[in-house]
Amino acid sequence: MPSDEEMYDISSADDRALRDEELADLVDTEAAPARVTYSTQDFSIDGLVKRLNRKSMMVPQFGHSDELIKVAGFQRGFVWSKAQMDRFVESLLLGYPVPGIFLVKQADDNRMLILDGQQRLITLQHFYGGLYRGKEFTLDNVGDEFKGLTYRTLDESLQFKLDDSYMQATIVAADGSPEVDDAIFQIFERLNSGGTQLTPHEIRVSLAAGPLMSSIEKLNNGDDWRKLYGTRSKRIRDHELIMRILALYSNSANYARPLKSFLNTFARNNRSIEIANEERGVLFRTACELINSSIGPKAFRRPGGSQVNTAQAEAICVAVMKSIAEGSTPSNLSERFDRLLDDSEFIKHTGRATADKDAVDTRLTRAQAALS
Repeated sequence: MPSDEEMYDISSADDRALRDEELADLVDTEAAPARVTYSTQDFSIDGLVKRLNRKSMMVPQFGHSDELIKVAGFQRGFVWSKAQMDRFVESLLLGYPVPGIFLVKQADDNRMLILDGQQRLITLQHFYGGLYRGKEFTLDNVGDEFKGLTYRTLDESLQFKLDDSYMQATIVAADGSPEVDDAIFQIFERLNSGGTQLTPHEIRVSLAAGPLMSSIEKLNNGDDWRKLYGTRSKRIRDHELIMRILALYSNSANYARPLKSFLNTFARNNRSIEIANEERGVLFRTACELINSSIGPKAFRRPGGSQVNTAQAEAICVAVMKSIAEGSTPSNLSERFDRLLDDSEFIKHTGRATADKDAVDTRLTRAQAALS
């Protein structure tokens, strides 16, 4: 079990494993777990692919809006390797049992959004379609019996076997209420296991799909932000950091553990807001421009380091945003930043810190005092 202590360094080169602070956030407990009702249904593999192709079952993609998606839908990039895809198809061809999927049914049109099972279903869609990343989808990382085969070159009996295999789906009817959203989040946390676990933010975006998430993605594309943060995160950790900055700027006085609940509440309360176009978004972009021109990428990193330190980055951005809002931004920001890194309390609460309110308050307060 991960420690309560959180390591806030985030590498510019994302890996597939969850980081310590993400695991800690996932296991941080809720005071009153929510309840929800659900049903189960078996789907044939052939039927699942047909539903995906006609969009009665959908995989919302992060950073894009779709008018067909009316309720929360899980959104993230596809992260399975080709080897994982091949071995999943092979498991079905061998008749092995496979995990079920988790769906959220929209109330108004009965479309089903895929909350858990995206990677399995997209794999099947690519295999049946015959292409993956512009190349023919052949089974390479499998036993000799199936090596080099495509769906079309499978023996007809194997096609029938694959078509008639089934996966069980757990289906929750979503009504958009905070109670159901909270229940879906907590259910998914308990289902979140396997070779490619999800980060808390990858789960979070499923509960707040809409203008806020798309608007934060616009901020994530800003030139100054990209120069400060560096390489885009395949696990949308850069997107999450922006949300943390905005949430703490908006309501740090009411921050409390668990962090995931604080961010979930912010996402839910601001779900319909185009935050990039309102005051907080403008302040964020202005702060990034000032930090980048005065300090540069080292503002988000320890001296000599290449990794983004999340706690340091969020504290500096929040402090500069508040200074700009108050009209007290200093001209010697670079010198003040250097002195901040000599502050042992700031270093303590941004190097190896907890998510406790006291730790968050301390680093925000020290940064505000140094940079104002």
